[in-house]
Amino acid sequence: MFLPHMNHLTLEQTFFSQVLPKTVKLFDDMVYELTSQARGLSSQNLEIQTTLRNILQTMVQLLGALTGCVQHVCATQDSIILENIQSLPSSVLHVIKSTFVHCKNSESVYSGRLHLVSDLLQALFKEAYSLQKQLMELLDMVCMDPSVDENDDILNMVIVIHSLLDICSVISSMDHAFHANTWKFIIKQSLKHQSIIKSQLKHKDIITSLCEDILFSFHSCLQLAEQMTQSDAQDNADYRLFQKTLKLCRFFANSLFHYTKEFLPFLSDSCCNLHQLYLQIHSKFPPSLYATRISKAHQEEIAGAFLVTLDPLISQLLTFQPFVQVVLDSRLDLPCELQFPQCLLLVVVMDKLPSQPKEVQTLWCTDSQASETTTRISLLKAIFYSFEQCSGELSLPVHLQGLKSKGKAEVAVTLYQHVCVHLCTFITSFHPSLFAELDAALLNAVLSANMITSLLAMDAWCFLARYGTAELCAYHVTIVAHLIKSCPGECYQLINLSILLKRLFFFMAPPHQLEFIHKFSPKEAENLPLWQHISFQALPAELRKQTVHEVSTVGTAECRKWLSSSHTLGELESLNTVLSALLTICNSAGEALDTGKQTAIMEVVSQLWAFLNIKQVADQPYVQQTFSLLLPLLGFFIQTLDPKLIVQVITWQTSLLKLEPPDYVRLAMLDFVSSLGKLFIPEAIQDRILPNLSCIFALLLADRSWLLEQHTLEAFTQFAEGTNHEEIVPQCLSSEEIKNKVVSFLEKTGFVDETEAAKVERVKQEKGIFWKPFANVNVEEAKRSSLQPYAKRARQEFPWEEEYRSALHTIAGALEATESLLQKGPAPAWFLMEMEALQERMDKLKRYIHTLG
Repeated sequence: MFLPHMNHLTLEQTFFSQVLPKTVKLFDDMVYELTSQARGLSSQNLEIQTTLRNILQTMVQLLGALTGCVQHVCATQDSIILENIQSLPSSVLHVIKSTFVHCKNSESVYSGRLHLVSDLLQALFKEAYSLQKQLMELLDMVCMDPSVDENDDILNMVIVIHSLLDICSVISSMDHAFHANTWKFIIKQSLKHQSIIKSQLKHKDIITSLCEDILFSFHSCLQLAEQMTQSDAQDNADYRLFQKTLKLCRFFANSLFHYTKEFLPFLSDSCCNLHQLYLQIHSKFPPSLYATRISKAHQEEIAGAFLVTLDPLISQLLTFQPFVQVVLDSRLDLPCELQFPQCLLLVVVMDKLPSQPKEVQTLWCTDSQASETTTRISLLKAIFYSFEQCSGELSLPVHLQGLKSKGKAEVAVTLYQHVCVHLCTFITSFHPSLFAELDAALLNAVLSANMITSLLAMDAWCFLARYGTAELCAYHVTIVAHLIKSCPGECYQLINLSILLKRLFFFMAPPHQLEFIHKFSPKEAENLPLWQHISFQALPAELRKQTVHEVSTVGTAECRKWLSSSHTLGELESLNTVLSALLTICNSAGEALDTGKQTAIMEVVSQLWAFLNIKQVADQPYVQQTFSLLLPLLGFFIQTLDPKLIVQVITWQTSLLKLEPPDYVRLAMLDFVSSLGKLFIPEAIQDRILPNLSCIFALLLADRSWLLEQHTLEAFTQFAEGTNHEEIVPQCLSSEEIKNKVVSFLEKTGFVDETEAAKVERVKQEKGIFWKPFANVNVEEAKRSSLQPYAKRARQEFPWEEEYRSALHTIAGALEATESLLQKGPAPAWFLMEMEALQERMDKLKRYIHTLG
């Protein structure tokens, strides 16, 4: 009533600054009064009911009066300067927020008596809604001078935007459309006054709120999709709500994109939120193990409407160094459910880098240390490390959308295929200046203790060998060969390098293979450690024949050299290398061996077998390795072996199995006994071979190691299908349990009947258990631990040390007494047998001590 009669330029001084603070206090007092007296509200207590309703009615009128004030300002001014109405926006926003908070908490405030005041609460909400709508129209008319860097208008506009942000957090679950419109206004005003307020805005608060609202809407969307998937009947109301919520997700994501695009230089401290947003979304969406179970149709709808909006967001963050630092932080410690999304994010980044300038590629593809505590690893290292953490997704395996190819339908691919294909594609566009980083990352991954990571790196390296020049392939083969020669002894890194060498050798051009042969001549024994790892099938026919001849000549000569020497255990390591090279010839180029060379190899192998001692095979690792190499060599020549030697080998194995040798020794036994399926055993030695053979299979089939069990079933099947001595097959099945096991294997039955959901749950539990010990290990520590030996263990204290010393002293005393007796006269006949029994007990104790150590 007063406003039309007042000068609009002096409204702030004469009216708003005087009246509005009192209005706000009055409103807050009324809200307090409502909250305090609401507990006494009941249909019987008419006095409190009347009081509360009167207060609510007054609040509605007060909001109406404020709406009138805002409308008057809008009607009388074409453009508004905030300084002229300074008290109005802040007071109105305070009242609006208090109203929405009260309405939101009304169920808890009024408890079961809400129906007594619900009509007025609805009127209050509608009035606040109208008031905010009118205020946003007013604020849209505000003009600010972009040439002025600092004044009260800038501060007031920032306060307005953050007040609206607070209101957003209140109304997010009350009215989706109103919530979205408020956000739209916040983004609009932020961009409209960007040049003036960009340094004053609390960007992290805005980004954090947007990310929270995106996640909340996305989870709501997934819940609705899950409900519809579980329900047989299609509810149109649910589907409409699902579509509205999905539309809201898209709106928020687009808002985030636009805000990020305009204020990127100010978002350094928001990169962690943006990174987590991407990971959280993909952790709840198929094919994540932790995803909500929704239908394929809903998956496609969500992906097409919402997930696609994340792609341009990542594109614009690519050039922002703080984001790169967050994603590639060496201290990044993600929970199990976010490891797979991290891998997907890194692949997305990898796909986008080829279109970026060299500087951006360098930023992502090189290590960096910003400070003593902040280290960034390269993208390639991060991909291999992240891939390694996805053990559950790899073993299930999860499937992702495949790449489209010309004329072919799109097919789902495993995570391994997905990463491998995108990695190889990335390699094709790798900037030449970064090749050193590529080589280092591939080699580091090949040397990984994780088998699947090493295999991925080998696949990528082989692709590089095929895609690159022949000279590059030859160069890499030479490097790997030198690395193998420089390995100090048996280790998993040597195994990985040898597999890589074997694969790369197939891609070498024949002229380069010839150069390799000249550089690492097979005529020299010092190069046999290399030739044991190379498949001779990779060589052209003539070159293969020549190289096989040279390796076999040197190999048999080295064996004879050892046979004519002192036969020390220390020399067995080099002998085992020679035997491994000879075995490689037999396995990959046996047809290239002429009769003379076959005879020479068979002779030295037979002679070496004669030097084996069963006790040493049970206890000494180098002797076990010799045994494990001799068996497949003997198996290769099984058709021409001396029957007496076959009897001896079979008898040996039966005795050795009772001493519980390591798994790799038993696996070597399997190779040999399965080769007997191709042999017709002469009747003269059947009674000495067949019982022992059935005993070996029975013992191995009863083994509880799942790996050995699988190999035994395969070897037994191969033997049973090939042997002419069918009567032995049932003799190997020594129990009903073993018989059932073999039948199940042959019929491909007996598998655990596991639902897809149960399988996913099991894999999640396994992954959680597996990664628990590594939960506090960062990327750099993991990298160091894979390449460096462990520190020496501290000296261990033994509580029974004195008792052990006393017992050992007693044993030594007994041995001295025995020696003294033997000097006085011959021992009785039974004494030697008792000594052998004691020796067996000593051996058993030694093995037990080794297992404990």
